[in-house]
Amino acid sequence: MADKQNTTEPMVDTKVTDKKKDNTTNPKTMDELMALMGDTIIIPKKGEVISGKISAIDKKMMTLDIGAKTEGIVIEKEFDVAADYIKELKVGEEIEAVVLSPENNRGQILLSLKKAAVDSKWEYFEDALENSKVLEVKGVEINKGGLIVECGTMRGFVPSSQFGKQFMGKIKNLKGKTVLVLPIEVDKEKNRLIFSERHVSEAKELAQRDQALESVKTGEKYEGVVSGVMPFGLFVTVEVPVTGSEDKVGHVEGLIHISEISWEKVNNPKDYHKVGDRVNVKVLGIDDKTGKLNLSLKQMSDDPWEKIEESYPVGTTFTGTVSRVEAFGIFVNVEPGVDGLIHASKITPDQTFKRGEEVTVSVESVEPKQRRMSLSVVTTTVPVGYK
Repeated sequence: MADKQNTTEPMVDTKVTDKKKDNTTNPKTMDELMALMGDTIIIPKKGEVISGKISAIDKKMMTLDIGAKTEGIVIEKEFDVAADYIKELKVGEEIEAVVLSPENNRGQILLSLKKAAVDSKWEYFEDALENSKVLEVKGVEINKGGLIVECGTMRGFVPSSQFGKQFMGKIKNLKGKTVLVLPIEVDKEKNRLIFSERHVSEAKELAQRDQALESVKTGEKYEGVVSGVMPFGLFVTVEVPVTGSEDKVGHVEGLIHISEISWEKVNNPKDYHKVGDRVNVKVLGIDDKTGKLNLSLKQMSDDPWEKIEESYPVGTTFTGTVSRVEAFGIFVNVEPGVDGLIHASKITPDQTFKRGEEVTVSVESVEPKQRRMSLSVVTTTVPVGYK
């Protein structure tokens, strides 16, 4: 009897062991699977960026092995949005994707490649900027500042100032046309993509300009040609000698602000110069951001206030011209760039003055540093009733 018990007991143990083995190697529920996999299973969350290896690509779908309980898929509109990006991918390549849905009704993990596609495009433009690659863009819309363009599915902007001479005044004709450009600003964070057409069409001239810009010195005097007349000043193309250059002269754009045109008060720059006039200018400074020069015409000659005290000491009588009539007094032009003031308190009720009228005055005080001269009217007619 004892022998029988000994032979049956091990048989019971074997069945129990087999049963345990079956339960361990063949999980029946998700909980059992997760317990079996432990920390190796991946449960992606919506919006999470995950990495995966491309396992299959066809015309409307891509499958990624993301190490989860099931593969992730990119389908329908998410596939179309990143179609250009997907064209460059190959099976076996590892990429990043964003989880749209951890599980659809078929138990699939839905993924989006939109972020990866956008990041890839920005990398493309950053590379073009770094390596000065010429790109082809298409004009889609004209606005006040220039031309909005498309390069693939990305939009950028070509400012009016970044078109060469051949397109000046013709930008509106570029809608729907292709243009060759170079990227000059690529900023993903600010979503700024700026192109330049003139960096392609006028590459040689710009290279010469950069060379000339390196030769320009603040305080130096140069010759140039007025290229534009605006209410706020004059644009001048400055001719700069360049050593080691074939043309020997480089051209750099600059601005003479209205306040730097003359020592006298300037109401309108067009009263002084027109486009095409040759002028001599002094460089006041260089704008590092734009590469343009800050110029002066008036500083080609000495400041008249510096010696005005010597030329017109207190007590000097002279005849000047009324330049301005204000409520507080009359300004009289002493010489170009210098106006003296006859204060209203020194004008009698019967005295009237018009702009352009000559008047004889006497110098009462001169303050060169404050650029002030005080005058009084010298009576040249005999008062009524004088005996």
